[in-house]
Amino acid sequence: MELESAIETTGKAIDAAGVAVIVVGAVAATGVFAHRLLRGRDGLPAAYRLYRQSLGRAILLGLEFLVAADIIRTVAVSPTFTSVGILAAIVGVRTFLSFSLQVELEGRWPWQRRGLTGGERGT
Repeated sequence: MELESAIETTGKAIDAAGVAVIVVGAVAATGVFAHRLLRGRDGLPAAYRLYRQSLGRAILLGLEFLVAADIIRTVAVSPTFTSVGILAAIVGVRTFLSFSLQVELEGRWPWQRRGLTGGERGT
């Protein structure tokens, strides 16, 4: 029972770290965005693009922590078919979100090489 308690506590701590990463990242990205707007050298479109990228990176990193916490708690504490099925669904949704955010941030599919123009990709 002590091991299960320690694992549950570890999972909760990693959950909290994931939420903290998202919150701190969002606050920092918002601060940088506001600073860029007040400084006035960057136009709104450029500042907004950088804001979205920074916010997306914070969310991606936070999601990685949240997935890790779910895996630790589900597999180590109560590995039933139901809990593993729920874990698979949660990880699937979070992986889809991560994949979508990554495509949005980089503007390309993961299997495409970096730095190619539209003509070089055949599009």
